[in-house]
Amino acid sequence: MARRFTGSFTQQEPLPADAIAAAVAVLQSGRLHRYNLVSGEPGEVAQLEAEYRDWQGSAYCLAVTSGGQALQIALRACGVRPGDGVLTNAFTLAPVPGAISAVGGNAVLVEIDETLRLDLDALEARIASSGARVLLLSHMRGHLCDMDRLMRLCDGAGVTVIEDCAHTMGARWNKTRSGNFGKVACFSTQTYKHMNSGEGGFLTTDDAAIAAQATILSGSYMMYARHGAGPAPEAFVDARYDMPNCSARMDALRAAILRPQLAQLDGNVERWNLRYRAVEAGLKTHSRITTIPLPKEELHVGSSIQFRLPGFSADQCRALMDAAKARGVELKWFGAAEPVGFTSAHPSWRYVATQDLPQTDRILATLFDMRLPLSFSEADCTLIADLIRDAVDEVAP
Repeated sequence: MARRFTGSFTQQEPLPADAIAAAVAVLQSGRLHRYNLVSGEPGEVAQLEAEYRDWQGSAYCLAVTSGGQALQIALRACGVRPGDGVLTNAFTLAPVPGAISAVGGNAVLVEIDETLRLDLDALEARIASSGARVLLLSHMRGHLCDMDRLMRLCDGAGVTVIEDCAHTMGARWNKTRSGNFGKVACFSTQTYKHMNSGEGGFLTTDDAAIAAQATILSGSYMMYARHGAGPAPEAFVDARYDMPNCSARMDALRAAILRPQLAQLDGNVERWNLRYRAVEAGLKTHSRITTIPLPKEELHVGSSIQFRLPGFSADQCRALMDAAKARGVELKWFGAAEPVGFTSAHPSWRYVATQDLPQTDRILATLFDMRLPLSFSEADCTLIADLIRDAVDEVAP
């Protein structure tokens, strides 16, 4: 075989030097807990919350241990109780229905369309048939649906929208940041997301009551005054008694390494998109490969790329995985019968009631996914696209 890619699809860039220095300073202090502060010290977590609030353009921000915990806290703060139906995408990652299940809700799955986005006609029908009044909207793999139409639909039906922005930190729809449409937004800083703290996340909102409930839920031990982007004390009058402590606080070490990364995030969005465009341009030249269209209203964050191979059988899809791997290209396939790594589909979520989703199943059957870490160069991305085309030709000449 003449050409092979030798890079790693899981190797992220090193953390910035100032992030490493900040981490060392926290370690030397010994004060890793967010509330373990000396007199007059704001603390790394409170400073990060204020900086992220200002960057996002929201009224309030809460830093937590993971994006998944942010989802669970948001659902609880928005009033989801055991037995309640919660609408969400049929195509998403397992932590989304997992969060619904964790708070005792019942996931009501909504079909996606050919562009991997929530099918808004199907959503309207599911709202009417299910009676669910909360939508946990997953911006899966960075693809924003028509947010203007979605909000008109949900506002008209009295449906509260929680945005899962794990894949859209920095994305925009009609110049509005992802996360600033619904009642609450949840973000992830897990290693493979847009900032890297290993695990971590944020919850943002403009609603003081929800911010107060979320803060108590995160485990503030009545130290909510030490938060950097929280509501006024009067917002906590009831929340401090009503909300359970779920111990989901971000620590000072993670906050210290995230603050310098936040300063670089807007520049990194463009770097990801250069890599995305390089792969996309190469894939578009092959007649068998269908890429995912990006609407003109959307500013995408291309930290991963997806494509479909309509007409491929399951055997051909498996063969493509092997042919790509032989060339050093690591693809994920959402049509596999069994969950592999982060790729799972709704039939394998046994904690969710079985639901008939023929449109989603047809789309996932030939859907492939690939990470685009910033450790790749643009030349790497051009080569990877060439190798995928070669693999497709080998499987289906």
